[in-house]
Amino acid sequence: MTEVIARALALWGFNGAKFKLIAARENAVYKVKTGTQNFALRLHRRGYRTDAELRSELQWMQAISSGGIKVPTPIPTQTGTLIEVIQGVQIDVLSWITGTTLDQVLGEAHNRTMLFEQLGQQMARLHDSSDAWTLPNDFTRCNWDRKGLLGDTPLWDCFWKNPSLSPAEQSLFLTLREKADDHLQRLEHDLDYGLIHADLVAANVMVDGTTMQMIDFDDGGFGYRLFDIATALLKHRDAPDFAALQTALIQGYTSVRPIDLSALDFFILLRATTYVGWNITRMNEDGAAGRNARFIETTKRLATAYLKV
Repeated sequence: MTEVIARALALWGFNGAKFKLIAARENAVYKVKTGTQNFALRLHRRGYRTDAELRSELQWMQAISSGGIKVPTPIPTQTGTLIEVIQGVQIDVLSWITGTTLDQVLGEAHNRTMLFEQLGQQMARLHDSSDAWTLPNDFTRCNWDRKGLLGDTPLWDCFWKNPSLSPAEQSLFLTLREKADDHLQRLEHDLDYGLIHADLVAANVMVDGTTMQMIDFDDGGFGYRLFDIATALLKHRDAPDFAALQTALIQGYTSVRPIDLSALDFFILLRATTYVGWNITRMNEDGAAGRNARFIETTKRLATAYLKV
């Protein structure tokens, strides 16, 4: 891989720059230091996105960055391209984002509600900025629609086929899928739908002083705006101050952009199901068994309450 990185650095005019691996999960991300500047070099996992999808992601980030939203800015090569493929590896470069993840900050902060209010505001601005942007004719990204969430081949795999499910759990999830699909079919035409981040968990938000910035648009695409709100909330449901955090996030969002929140609990449930599917292909990772058990238990609890309604 060193040869691939060296060739990539040359294409971006970073010959001889120092680089260090800082993340190796979905993509391999390297911090590149050249002179007084730092950049993020991303080596994308094979087969996850087409070149056209990655180019669209970068164009979107470029557009919202120009609109004042704090996100990494795509850096073109010396010839002006945003993405290069070297030995079958898709590569791009982004501006370096400083700060600490919101996940870490929340563990130490006394102003948790203020942070969630700010996150809600930033999310609403992202949605507004995305709606205001005229998409290029060749723009293509995934769809977090009814098919992408509950169809035969969901974006994050079939949650009802997770191999760790007991027969009773699988029956529950199949019933949930059927009812949720019918429910979403009745709702979908009235829901706010457009470009969303789709993975706006606290680990994908950087806090630098009073500045809040969003990173990792890898799963961004077209989807329900409630899905973004649900994603930001789900992993905090068991926090003692969850009600206050939810209120703050919603207050922040609606101070910028109106939204119908009547189906929010339903979307929190839908978001929970996606993690049960997401973990299916990651069962061999360290900690996957415990993570899988938590995902299933959370979804069972929410599904049971939903199906009793």
